[in-house]
Amino acid sequence: MEKQALIAKLKTIVEPYIQDEDAFKSLSENTDFVKDLKINSANLVDVILDVEDVFDIRIENVDMEKMLSVKAAMDIVNEKLAAK
Repeated sequence: MEKQALIAKLKTIVEPYIQDEDAFKSLSENTDFVKDLKINSANLVDVILDVEDVFDIRIENVDMEKMLSVKAAMDIVNEKLAAK
């Protein structure tokens, strides 16, 4: 999936869970979900479940542990979409 389109979709997914509005406004592939957006671990699970629903993919536990930044999420989503 094209990079900007993927970032836009991820931004929509994480928006309900963010705690730092300024970091959200400047969200990029370098944004960390926990450190920058202040998403707590329980909400991070919700983000992952939402990503699965939106992209119609299955994210394994091993991938979930890595999915802490926008870049990692993009890599995992692209990998899962390519494997479909």
